[in-house]
Amino acid sequence: MDGGSIPRAIGAPTLMAVLAHPDDESLGFGGTLAAYAARGVDVHLLTATRGEAGRYHHFRRGEAGHPGAPALGAIRERELRAAAAVLGIRSVSLLDYPDQHLDAADPREVVDAIAAHLRRVRPDVVLTFGPDGAYGHPDHIAISQFTTAAIVAAAAAGSTDGEPTSGDPAHVVSKLYYVAWPSSTWDGYQAAFKTLVSAVDGVERRAVPWPDWAITTAIDTRSAVATVLRAVSCHDSQVSVYERLHTLAPEHLDGIWGRQHFYRAFSAVNGGRACEADLFEGIIS
Repeated sequence: MDGGSIPRAIGAPTLMAVLAHPDDESLGFGGTLAAYAARGVDVHLLTATRGEAGRYHHFRRGEAGHPGAPALGAIRERELRAAAAVLGIRSVSLLDYPDQHLDAADPREVVDAIAAHLRRVRPDVVLTFGPDGAYGHPDHIAISQFTTAAIVAAAAAGSTDGEPTSGDPAHVVSKLYYVAWPSSTWDGYQAAFKTLVSAVDGVERRAVPWPDWAITTAIDTRSAVATVLRAVSCHDSQVSVYERLHTLAPEHLDGIWGRQHFYRAFSAVNGGRACEADLFEGIIS
């Protein structure tokens, strides 16, 4: 886990993504993170696992060509940091929870850990997965729940059990967003991966597009698509999964990264039915 205070440019708006795995930052949020970094926003990333339970190129866990979980975790951390550098992310921190088992972690421990990073980075805006986990992934659902609770915890003076903390002072986040895939994004992912499915406890979970009326925020990130493709390429160990992304039709690339959509879970600075075009609406005039 990374530590230490992070110097903040005077007056610089700050954005923090709290995600589950290496590659979530590029595949799911890359357009937004790259676009805001390019316009001078301080962008930070907190990732809960090292993705050590995944494939290595074409090799599944347990197959002869797979390096094993510890080695893959180290490889994927290096890939994560390389991708973050391409996206313009200023700092990357990892919580080091077991991949595919984040939902089994002690809630107080995880919430306190995320809250400590929120107090350290002091973001104006936080991004994470929605309660659907994008396509039902348990780690994505868990990080959504933990991050939401951590924002409440970070605004308090103590830890979740009421004990005083010895770290940074309390911090109030102005806005929390959940990523929200409309049908255009879902079509792009379907073209790239054919089917996004998460099998959990014998039940097959599939992504369901968010209805357009439920989306509060649509960000134009077309200028960042080429940058995101470079960031995705940094995740070389996963290339067998991602190779179709480089041959997608322009409309599908635009659907995934050219326009990114969010649900404003809460805001202390704005509201209403009008769809936002900026995550910092109400914060930056």
